Amino acid sequence: MARRPLPRLRLGGAEGTPLIPSLRGRAFARTAADGVADVLHPLVALSRGLRLLAAIGRRKWMELPGERRGPVFVLVVACGFVLFLLPYGPLTAAISLIGAAGWAGRGRAPAASGTPGTDGAERLRTLYEALVPYFSAAEDPSPLYSHGGDWSTVFDSFAFDEDGRLTRLRLRYPAYFTDGEPAARTRIEQLLYAKSGRGREYLFEWDEEANGLSLTVLPALSTAIHAQRFVTAPGETVLGFTDPSSVQRTLPVLAEPESCEETAGDAVGTGVERATGDGPETHDVPPVVWRTGPRSTEPHLLALGQPGSGTTTLLRSIALQALPHGEVLVVDGGGTGEYACLGGRTGVLAVESGLAGMLATLEWAGHETERRLIGANRARQLGHAPPDDIQRPLWILLDRPSVMSHLAAADGRTDPQELLAVPLRHGRAANVRVVVADQLDAAEALSDAVRRHTRARVVLGPVSAEQATAVLGAPPHTTPTPEVPPGRGYARLGAGPVHRLQVPATPDPYDEAVSEAERQAVLRLLPAPDPAAPQAPAPVGG
Repeated sequence: MARRPLPRLRLGGAEGTPLIPSLRGRAFARTAADGVADVLHPLVALSRGLRLLAAIGRRKWMELPGERRGPVFVLVVACGFVLFLLPYGPLTAAISLIGAAGWAGRGRAPAASGTPGTDGAERLRTLYEALVPYFSAAEDPSPLYSHGGDWSTVFDSFAFDEDGRLTRLRLRYPAYFTDGEPAARTRIEQLLYAKSGRGREYLFEWDEEANGLSLTVLPALSTAIHAQRFVTAPGETVLGFTDPSSVQRTLPVLAEPESCEETAGDAVGTGVERATGDGPETHDVPPVVWRTGPRSTEPHLLALGQPGSGTTTLLRSIALQALPHGEVLVVDGGGTGEYACLGGRTGVLAVESGLAGMLATLEWAGHETERRLIGANRARQLGHAPPDDIQRPLWILLDRPSVMSHLAAADGRTDPQELLAVPLRHGRAANVRVVVADQLDAAEALSDAVRRHTRARVVLGPVSAEQATAVLGAPPHTTPTPEVPPGRGYARLGAGPVHRLQVPATPDPYDEAVSEAERQAVLRLLPAPDPAAPQAPAPVGG
């Protein structure tokens, strides 16, 4: 006997066919809920706005110092009393409050909409057409990218800013694209950089397993962090600050509030603790920490950059961080006198700018390195701890050694860079650290010992991707911008990743063009004058 099929439930087919009772009741409830939501939408927006205004008022009240709360409370009460006495004052206040609450509680559009506007769709279509020659092949029977194709099939997510420019994009590419070749990646990154808007820094993240590429516009690093005492251990030096996603550590720093408001949510990150008062605010910022010492794999550093890019500022910042725990020897090859503030200070052995003094100082540094090696070797043979003078680090800071080499060659003397061979080769065992800074166009004049033993690298200023790769040994994951503030660049420690870098502002305190806040920040970090050192003559008329 054939089994009769069960009758199907009609969910509303032809016109006039009734729905089943449960679905009819559910549809009626949904329609009623939508109607109630439409009717009560103004009240919901007003209640949301009142909550937001109350939260803002409470936060502002908590941020006020204790001594300012009383006057502020009296001022608010007085304004309310005057408003109450005015004709139509309460009514005007109520209408203003309702308007402010409605504006604050209005519905906001999502950050990343699946259906962009006309301008956004045109930008995405143009970008799609520009990628067709790179992501298509004639042998592909069903290409992802084709002229006149649909861009929505390859762009998974995107976001635009208020000006209509892309801030985030996630795209898919075919599996046969050679994403393992740096040249192929560079072509795609340059194309996206040109089509998405120049003058911004973009982060490119390649996902080879899923054949995906993410483009993100990075916020500008804060330039409001001045020289200060950083919370670090001995042997750690803060080169600057970077993005929160690059490192797993943060440091509390003081920064000016005006410049950090724009980057507090992006570059500074979460966990911001604001200081009371009108002075600098405390932020938790991710640093680029350079670790030195006997166990360091990169005991020496090389910094290159364009003129005015901030390499001298970096050397001053390193010197101020090294003085509490060690001794500093400064060689100013440029002879600009920007290290005069360190002369005659406790812990500063010398600040040389003349050729004869430079040669004598670097020759002494080589003998000191050998003495430290011999002393440490004897202590280990006897089973004793190394002497204190050996354990105290010796920092050799050289600015513009290429100029010194040119002067020495013209005078028929020894190249000063040759005298650095012993400190560079044996500096890690002797607790000697060498930091060399020079201009980018003089990199070819650096000796082979300097280039071979300086595994920590920093490049500052407006540089191209090829120049950054030549200095760091690896390409940066972001697009360099043509205009950057002083102290902005990239850093790479050994074989680690490339980090964006912003050096803390450490100007010459004797420069008249420096602001008073930056000058005082550097002067507070300078050690006391050394009584045994010769003092500089007092300025005329002082």
